[in-house]
Amino acid sequence: MGSMTSPRVWVLADDRAGNVSQGLGVAEALGWPFEVRTIAYDGLARLPNLLRGASLVGVTGASRSGLEAPWPDVVIAAGRRTAPIARWIKRQCGAFLVQIMDPGIPGRDQFDLIVTPAHDRARLTSNMIEIMGAPHRVTAARLAAEAEAWRPRFAHLPRPWVAVIVGGATRKRPFPVEMARDLGRKVGGLAAAAGGSVLLTTSRRTGAEQGAALAECLPEPRWLHLFGQPGENPYFGFLALADAVVVTGDSVSMACEACASAAPVFLWAPPGWVVAKHARLHAQLYLHGLAKPLDQVQSLAAWDRPRLDAAGEVAQAIHERMGR
Repeated sequence: MGSMTSPRVWVLADDRAGNVSQGLGVAEALGWPFEVRTIAYDGLARLPNLLRGASLVGVTGASRSGLEAPWPDVVIAAGRRTAPIARWIKRQCGAFLVQIMDPGIPGRDQFDLIVTPAHDRARLTSNMIEIMGAPHRVTAARLAAEAEAWRPRFAHLPRPWVAVIVGGATRKRPFPVEMARDLGRKVGGLAAAAGGSVLLTTSRRTGAEQGAALAECLPEPRWLHLFGQPGENPYFGFLALADAVVVTGDSVSMACEACASAAPVFLWAPPGWVVAKHARLHAQLYLHGLAKPLDQVQSLAAWDRPRLDAAGEVAQAIHERMGR
């Protein structure tokens, strides 16, 4: 077991990059040294957790070899598939279990802290806390470092710099070309009116045709990084340096990461485009002054707003509940 000054922390990292990012965000915010334990699954991981229980069923042999003494004092995991593994570790050593997102049944009461986003509308129990959005790894220190790295590349462009961060189609909602054009025209008009430049980055879900149509609608001066083109993704550089951030509303993590930046944030989500829980998150961000709907603004002017730091909130709750 770790000493009083520094508990031993494990982050369980499986193949869900979004979940892993949330766990790492909380671990980094805790301020204690931590180790990542990589989890790979075999076919049995598809079994419901009711059958997997508190066990390593569904975990490959190679991953199991990393789950042994010296045991951790704290385990941070995210997503339903890691829950049986976390519960198994607790049986070995009594570790304090932190689960991001409701692990479901069975064994919910074996977690010391379950972190659930308010937009999921969970029924809270004594071992649960509710946060706005999702934990992430965008910190003031990271943004400062990214600003240094990217500032020279954008320096020739007139300000304000309007970053446009585009997701795209989801399992339940397509992202048609005409919708991409609408976004491009709206942002292009606002950037031109301000005498600024557009910085665009698209993602795998945008679609090549949609990305091209969007770029076509953006006037010069501009800086484009379309998905699949060579070179480093400027995403964190945009968050660090933009004078305004426009982000599509199809991703919880993109919206929350944008709200960690210093710039005003404008969410683009045409009526009916996003699923209900995303719409609930947007409503919360608007209510708390963290973001504004792009379709309802005439300018990209800044306002005084808080920064969203769900990982910091979770870390504080861990410190309080552990008394360390």
